[in-house]
Amino acid sequence: MSSMRLVSGSDRVRPLSSLAAGTHATVHRVQPHGGDRVDRLVALGVTAGAPITVLQTFPGIVFLCDQTELAVERAVADTILVKPAEE
Repeated sequence: MSSMRLVSGSDRVRPLSSLAAGTHATVHRVQPHGGDRVDRLVALGVTAGAPITVLQTFPGIVFLCDQTELAVERAVADTILVKPAEE
């Protein structure tokens, strides 16, 4: 069983990897998953409240976080929990 908990309903928190290209969202939090991955993402600006825009979803996830363009593997994007912007 995965330790990642997805919240449904009004919170709409989901992994970054589940969003389509062009989607705008806000970082909710980054799930710890061993190593220093969280520290690296935080150093790059991927922190709670940061605005993101998904630019590409294949082969890796490319997204704009604040004003920084980042490319991550799908496994890393699975650990970044976001709230999609209201339509």
